[in-house]
Amino acid sequence: MEKISFFDEESGEEQDFYILSETVINQQSYLLVTDQDPDEQEETDCYIMKKMAESDGEISYEFLEDQKTIDAVFAVFREELEDTEE
Repeated sequence: MEKISFFDEESGEEQDFYILSETVINQQSYLLVTDQDPDEQEETDCYIMKKMAESDGEISYEFLEDQKTIDAVFAVFREELEDTEE
């Protein structure tokens, strides 16, 4: 399972996230991530991150906060994950 780290400016600490899936919708990239190792947990909270920029080889992401957008993007992830389970 691929893991990425993000620096939290509020806490001043790095936080690791495990990438569960990645998708592109209307030329916008999104990640479905969790902060707990999914191999060790049966249930875990998931978050959706939107790719904001790419410069100097570094990519920046932002957590989605708009519930309508979260629901729409999560529906795409759910469909993609169901397709891979079959």
